Amino acid sequence: MADSHDRSPVAVRIIGDGFMDPSYFVAALEERVAARPLAIRSMALAWPLQGRVTKSDPTLPVQEFAGRPEDYFDFVADAEILVNHLAPVTRETLERAPGLRLIAVSRGGPVNVDLQAARERGVAVVNTPGRNASAVAEFTIASLLAETRNLIRGHVAMAAGGFPRDLYHRDIAGPELCEMTVGVVGYGEIGARVVALLKPFGGRILVADPYKDLSDADKADGVRRVALDELLRDSDAVTLHPRVTPETRGMIGRERIAAMRRGAYLVNTTRGQILDYAALYDALVSRHLAGAALDTFDPEPPPADWPLLRLPNVTLSPHIAGASRYSIRKAAVTVADDIERFLAGQPLRFPCVVP
Repeated sequence: MADSHDRSPVAVRIIGDGFMDPSYFVAALEERVAARPLAIRSMALAWPLQGRVTKSDPTLPVQEFAGRPEDYFDFVADAEILVNHLAPVTRETLERAPGLRLIAVSRGGPVNVDLQAARERGVAVVNTPGRNASAVAEFTIASLLAETRNLIRGHVAMAAGGFPRDLYHRDIAGPELCEMTVGVVGYGEIGARVVALLKPFGGRILVADPYKDLSDADKADGVRRVALDELLRDSDAVTLHPRVTPETRGMIGRERIAAMRRGAYLVNTTRGQILDYAALYDALVSRHLAGAALDTFDPEPPPADWPLLRLPNVTLSPHIAGASRYSIRKAAVTVADDIERFLAGQPLRFPCVVP
């Protein structure tokens, strides 16, 4: 922990971008951190308007990052505290920043930071779990409604000059959430919020998560925790919210898609690696599944000529479920709070441990 009696300015370096704008972090730090003067320098990456995120690189022990580690060596060299969104932080980065003591990652999973190397060098790492949980949960419900109620299909037809009455036909009109059983896979920050948003619609809610029990409130409201295979079998719509781990990678494959209720819907606003998209395509073409709402893909971005993108029974969005201004403010305040705690020698709220 930092020495709370030292009044010398603390060198804080902020690496933001076109989403996580550095100004949000500067404002939050200036508002919340009064114990020590801060010497803040910031930079903003061109992402997302320019540049791409590297999902994985076998030469590096980090994932989902923008740029290369060496792009940031000079900027972080004198940092004591690094606030970071997408820059990759590797062992060599830490060696180039000998005074670094805290890394604050403004995302739910600090996958772009080598946690093992940080621990070995005594550098604390914190993150912002749930920073976009409400954003993704809201987007999930909106995506499900858009797909089941033909919202996007109606918009596209009218924008092209039509006024399609077939969307009112009983064979095309979709179900209401009040009559559906919705299965929520994963009961973390996002999954639990999806459950909360589903309740007022009045339908039946199932949850599959082998590691988390339901809250007392959800139990009292009739939410049921079941095994994944039971959830897939009994749900009219399934929405996916697990993190990508060796256990969950590819967990919704061909066999499990085939086991889903005929005419069901599938929503994916978590990572694309959870889902077998070739199997999903076949299930949508055969109409075993009535439709899907997809915000994430594997690979990402998907090929422009990918047949899945041309199906009439899909609602598509370009990985934007977590993109809300509130999530930026929430991340900035969360980061500033843990930096304040660090400088005061207090326990951190969201310390990251080596998996």
